[in-house]
Amino acid sequence: MAKHDRLLALMTLLRSKRYAVTASELAQTLSVSERTIYRDIKSLVHSGVPIAGEAGIGYVLERGSHLPPLMFNQQEMIALELGMRMVRSLSDKELAEASTTASAKIMSVLPDKLKKQIENFPMRVPDVHTKRLATKSAKILRHAINDQRKVQLTYTTEANEQTIRTIQPLGLIFWAHSWTLVSWCELRKGYRQFRLDRMDEILVLDERFEVSENKNLEHYIKTRAH
Repeated sequence: MAKHDRLLALMTLLRSKRYAVTASELAQTLSVSERTIYRDIKSLVHSGVPIAGEAGIGYVLERGSHLPPLMFNQQEMIALELGMRMVRSLSDKELAEASTTASAKIMSVLPDKLKKQIENFPMRVPDVHTKRLATKSAKILRHAINDQRKVQLTYTTEANEQTIRTIQPLGLIFWAHSWTLVSWCELRKGYRQFRLDRMDEILVLDERFEVSENKNLEHYIKTRAH
């Protein structure tokens, strides 16, 4: 990687973090040595980039600092557009509309050559959004997760039995064919997954809940990995 590209990648990494990042972590991400990171940090500081920190502790962009707009290469733009198409196809209507406007904003500032390459790249995502009734539930649940509000759920199990649960919604996961809600079930006193296409009724309650180190989406994913 050329030094100019590496410096841009380093600034992008620092801008994406809210906390100090060690030289070791930066070096691992960029596949260079820590010595190279120290030299690059020094070059950026000398050029006027407001980086705070020191060796052994970590580096962070100072608050209120502004950097030039990001420039994406062809492969990065294709990846972004493919992701946008997946959102439009598989997510709820609100996010699908947001991805459409976001994609239009990005495409509007691209040079014609890159715009044509993105429009014609040979990868397609089937437009199945309107056929997925479960995505209507996704918007309701997504807002309940953000607001940390409990949900009363009427649900049909695989055994075709209907159950009513009060749950604490923690996150949504897409498993190739269906969306599932990861939650803390107050009846079972533990994590439970519920498929969105088996939900018969969703009632968002006024009562709120708190997440903790042992009750959140990332903790759930880690427990499944062991």
